[in-house]
Amino acid sequence: MTTAKRGRAAGSADWQNRIVGTGEEDPEQLLANPGNWRIHPKTQQDALTGVLEDVGWVQNILVNKQTGHVVDGHLRVSLALRAHAAKVPVAYVDLSPEEEALVLATLDPIAAMAGTDKAKLEELLKGI
Repeated sequence: MTTAKRGRAAGSADWQNRIVGTGEEDPEQLLANPGNWRIHPKTQQDALTGVLEDVGWVQNILVNKQTGHVVDGHLRVSLALRAHAAKVPVAYVDLSPEEEALVLATLDPIAAMAGTDKAKLEELLKGI
């Protein structure tokens, strides 16, 4: 993959902003990505439902303008449908189908590579 294909000009540290808008959509109108490889066990569904009920929306559903597919947020869409939500927050990105596949394949695994500072997590959890 060339540097330009990774969303930035050769020799530049200025990464291209692929976010092209935000808004709200009826979850019934959002298209599940046919390449989505994630499964969501009941424990995860229950945990996310609890946070949505306690706090509300804090993360957009990521939708590719070119294909109309959800790139991130399939579980949030599913829970919104189950709860008969009229609208969900959406961030729109402009990705080619190849870029969409790359983001779909890597977004969660890259986030999962983060380590845990156990002391800070314990401190945070004490305040909840």
